[in-house]
Amino acid sequence: MKLTAERAQEQILSLVSSAAQKAQQTGALPAGELAPFIIEVPADKQNGDFSTNAAMANARTFRLPPRKIAEALTAEMELAGTYFDEVRVAGPGFINFYLGASFYADVLLDVRAAGAAYGRSDYGKGKRVNVEFVSANPTGPMHMGNARGGALGDCLAAVLDYAGYDVSREFYINDAGNQIEKFALSLDIRYQQLFRGEDAVELPEDSYHGEDIRERAKEFADVYGDKYLESDEAERRAALVAFALPKNIENMQKAMDVYRIHYDVWFSEKTLHESGAIKDVIDLLTQRGYTYEKDGALWYKNKDVQTAMLLREGKTQQEIDKLELKDDVLVRANGNPTYFAADIAYHRNKLALRGFDKAIDVWGADHHGHVARMKGAMEAIGISADRLDILLMQFVRLMRDGEIVRMSKRTGKAITLVDLLEEVPIDAVRFLFNMREPGSLMDFDLDLAVQQTAQNPVYYCQYAHARICSILKKLQSEGKAARETARAELEKLTAPEETALIRFLSTLPDVIVNAAKNYDPAKVTHYAIDLATLFHKFYNACRVNVEDEALMQARLTLCVCVKDTLCSILTMLKVDAPEKM
Repeated sequence: MKLTAERAQEQILSLVSSAAQKAQQTGALPAGELAPFIIEVPADKQNGDFSTNAAMANARTFRLPPRKIAEALTAEMELAGTYFDEVRVAGPGFINFYLGASFYADVLLDVRAAGAAYGRSDYGKGKRVNVEFVSANPTGPMHMGNARGGALGDCLAAVLDYAGYDVSREFYINDAGNQIEKFALSLDIRYQQLFRGEDAVELPEDSYHGEDIRERAKEFADVYGDKYLESDEAERRAALVAFALPKNIENMQKAMDVYRIHYDVWFSEKTLHESGAIKDVIDLLTQRGYTYEKDGALWYKNKDVQTAMLLREGKTQQEIDKLELKDDVLVRANGNPTYFAADIAYHRNKLALRGFDKAIDVWGADHHGHVARMKGAMEAIGISADRLDILLMQFVRLMRDGEIVRMSKRTGKAITLVDLLEEVPIDAVRFLFNMREPGSLMDFDLDLAVQQTAQNPVYYCQYAHARICSILKKLQSEGKAARETARAELEKLTAPEETALIRFLSTLPDVIVNAAKNYDPAKVTHYAIDLATLFHKFYNACRVNVEDEALMQARLTLCVCVKDTLCSILTMLKVDAPEKM
């Protein structure tokens, strides 16, 4: 079913087209086929509720000044039976349309009819999208980048779902390769130090030095004592990893549950090695002529692949040379595949084997150099690079009292995701991390996040929802419960604060589609804040409990629509919508 805002734009198309035909028949405009034109919502309400550049877009068609075309068109427009009360010509030839009461009434009827589904659309046509985010190494605790990535990825997945995509959330467990070897070595040395002293065995500088490694080694020793002390090194390290890694992964899963993130798939990198998927993708690259051997290693022709892609995009060879592109190792001289080889196999698994239409990865900004080569690798194995989108996320600084905070008050160590969730309400963490677009550096204000004032954006939105619940409850106690309202009753909502609020309600479906298009859930959090602001303005200007029963019911309906919409948005973001505060 088409919503009111969409029908309004269709009416403008019809009005302009019909007016052009009539103006041509009267001779006010010469013959000619109407060229496409744009309909938009002006930033300034004085320029109408909708505006079109139809006159400017057809200046060449009609060989007349745009202003004269606009005047000829508006002279033939019949607004009766449409959502518009008035049409004006402005400036060089803009045609501005002003909405009437029927539009605002129908918007509220739309919201009431859709209920919790208001804002959803079929824009995505059910295309299957895989959103992979956080994917922290299971060798230590999750950090602030993981905290932002978790909120961003989960809310992006929700936005895509609301926009009509079939979404799967995925966590890629890096449980193979160099980091696991380093994990094993670090555990091994800490285990030996428990029995032989820290001076007996030195931990290399490039190993993992965190307290979590000591804790895991001690837990292992508590269970097995010195049983593995004299064992073969490989056996001892394998036993340590087999003991510690599942505990770390379990802790990650628990932390994500606390963070209200529930993945559809936890994908193990190790399975790519065990299943032969990495060998398969390397063989495929070799068959397609994209590998060569040098210094005992197998290399991928990254430079050739990216050069070909950039030339197709219109880059000059001189511009490409400045990038100093290099080839990448797929298999080291010792026979072990690189992380890059595993990553290619993983993305092939998502796009070719599991058949997702699109894979979206949320990466930290420090991975920006890997984006082009990964998209190029997809082309090299026969998958369109357009099917892989990588969202780069900037870093987070924690702030308290205007100063950067690096250490936890409780532990005296670097603040982890778990520390953050213990100190700050989860509602605030999830909401505030989606206040900025992913590519923006972010300062997370710990003082603001715990405030219960209008300065805290999430509290402000929740308070608006709770305030409406309080209004409804109070009136209900007086025997004035909200009922179904007729269109004629809703047309009583003509105050500027009422129409502004309803007009804004009508934009939610477009906001969600734009958030999905741009991979930017911050558009939805800002919508929630703006909706709460407009509601508070309405509440301060328009008394709900008035003697005119029809007007009271119309305002109650407006309150219910705002409440339900706020609840839907907060639920989408997995933020609570309290009924009292």
